[in-house]
Amino acid sequence: MNNNFIFDHYKLILLSLTTIYHWLMTYWENKQQLLPGKLIDLGGYKVHCYIKGMGSHTVVIDHSLGGIEGYFLINEIAKITQVFIYDRPGYGWSDSSPKKRCSQEIVRELDQLLEKAGISPPYILMGDSFGSYNIRLYAHYFPEKVSSIILTDGLHEKGMLSLPLSVKLLKLFFFSGFLMSICGSILGVIRILGNLGIFELIKPQLRKFSIEIRMRVKRSFYRPKHWLTMAREIWNLEISATQVRKADNLGDIPLISIKSKTFFKPSLFGFFLPIKTTNNVREIIHEELLKLSSNSRQVLANNSSHFVWIDEPEVMINVIRDLVNQ
Repeated sequence: MNNNFIFDHYKLILLSLTTIYHWLMTYWENKQQLLPGKLIDLGGYKVHCYIKGMGSHTVVIDHSLGGIEGYFLINEIAKITQVFIYDRPGYGWSDSSPKKRCSQEIVRELDQLLEKAGISPPYILMGDSFGSYNIRLYAHYFPEKVSSIILTDGLHEKGMLSLPLSVKLLKLFFFSGFLMSICGSILGVIRILGNLGIFELIKPQLRKFSIEIRMRVKRSFYRPKHWLTMAREIWNLEISATQVRKADNLGDIPLISIKSKTFFKPSLFGFFLPIKTTNNVREIIHEELLKLSSNSRQVLANNSSHFVWIDEPEVMINVIRDLVNQ
């Protein structure tokens, strides 16, 4: 019996153990039904939404691609006004959707969800990264329901539909990573890494949030449907960019664009990333975002990467407070 056979044998045993552990934990978590909000049926699949706080305005958060960052923000926003967060289908406690994961479909789901949840306008719409597409399109279709818009390091089709080759390759790298992570989550590897603190090692700023909040977010990343949904959303990203073109004039709706200092923070891996090229694309994007409304302004998050909601959530909270107090 050679060493390779023995090594492969032990790998198989280890992966079998991680897989069994993961699915037992998933079964136990599902039985506990510890969802913080409620599930609403959208016609064959249920979507989780979480409402907290009180106020004359409701902040409606549409998350980044793969993100459920509203859990990091909800407690602080709820001190100011009512806040509504939801797990887009496929994330968190929500079921996966058989429908295309593009902005047009997401906006339809969001409006249906708000109506069924009994959340009356006016809404302060906050769209983080990819979520900026969705709330722009929502404001285009339902301007009478929207009091103001916040874009957190948002996207714009002018930049996203003409990406340089190096950034297109980076996008492809992310897509392949999401596909690999589907396998990793099925085998329980991502759960094990999460339990060992790999998320906090990659993003140390996560440690400023409570363990309870971090676990709500991690729970989603442990499941294959999360990574499959990320892959579906990034696969349809150009379709979403094309759909949102019609939302190029939002009139005089107050619009605040939060701009991070850089997309990637400097790191040991930065040498392999097209940081300069990506930031050049971002400059185009942020110039275009300010043209969407005649009543727009930019707020800088000078200590942030693209993930402002983790690096400097206080910037987002202060913007919301200013809008509510106007």
